Amino acid sequence: MNLMDCERVLAVHHWTDRLFSFTVTRDAAFRFVNGQFTMVGIESEGKRLLRAYSMVSANYDDELEFLSIKVPNGPLTSRLQYLRPGDLLLVNHKPTGTLIRSNLLPGRILYLLATGTGIAPFLSIIKDPELYESFEQVVLFHGCRRCDELGCGQRAIEALYRNILVGEMARAKLHYYPSVTREKHVNMARITDLVGSGKLFEDLRVPVMDTESSRIMLCGNPRMLEEMQILLANQGFEEGSSAKPGHYVVERAFVER
Repeated sequence: MNLMDCERVLAVHHWTDRLFSFTVTRDAAFRFVNGQFTMVGIESEGKRLLRAYSMVSANYDDELEFLSIKVPNGPLTSRLQYLRPGDLLLVNHKPTGTLIRSNLLPGRILYLLATGTGIAPFLSIIKDPELYESFEQVVLFHGCRRCDELGCGQRAIEALYRNILVGEMARAKLHYYPSVTREKHVNMARITDLVGSGKLFEDLRVPVMDTESSRIMLCGNPRMLEEMQILLANQGFEEGSSAKPGHYVVERAFVER
C-alpha cells in the first residue's frame, strides 16, 4: 500500500529570513488527530527527501498547513523555502505523534510549551473544540529568539478568536504568552526561568503547576525539552504515552535544527 501522495502547494508565506509556512491540498482520505505530524518532502534524483512536519491545520480543515525553518544547507528545507503555488509535495498519509490529549491524565489546566517551530502542533491543538471541554484553562507559551519570529503564532491566535467553531471558548479559556530571548520585549526570558521563578503563573494569574491539576505538552529545541523535563521530574511529574497516560508528554520525533 502506497502511503505517500502528491499534494499541490496552494500558498507560501515567508515570516522572516529563516521562517516560512506553506499550505497544500488535502486528500479526503487523510485523517489525523490534532497535534500529530507526518512526513513531507520531495522527489530528487530518484530519491525521496522527507522530514517530519506537524500539521498546523485542524483535523477538520480542508487544507494542510505546515511551518518550517530555513536551513541554508539542509537537504530538504534549502529547497522547500523556494516553494511556489502549483508545486507538488509528497505527504505521507500515516500521521503519528505523542502530543495528543489521550496520552495525558485528566486535568484542569493544560500548558502547551513551545520554542520556535515547535508551536506548529499546538496551533492545531488549540483549534480543537474538545480541548476546551476537557480543560478549564489552556496556556500557550511560545518562545523565540526574535520578535518577528512570533508573527506566525500571533496571527494564528487572532484568527482563532474569530473562529466560529471555537472562538468564543478560546477567548474565555486560552492564555497566550509570547517571549523572546535576544531582543527587548515585554516578556524577555526563557520558559525554564519563567516557570522556575513563578513569573509565568503570576503574569497569567493561574495556579503554579502541580501534578494534581496541571498537564503539559512540550515541543521545541532539545535544550528546552531537556531542562523542562528535569524541572518537571523534580516536582514529581511523570511522562505519559499511549501505553500509560501521564502528567506531561514530549515530542521527540523531530527537533528544531
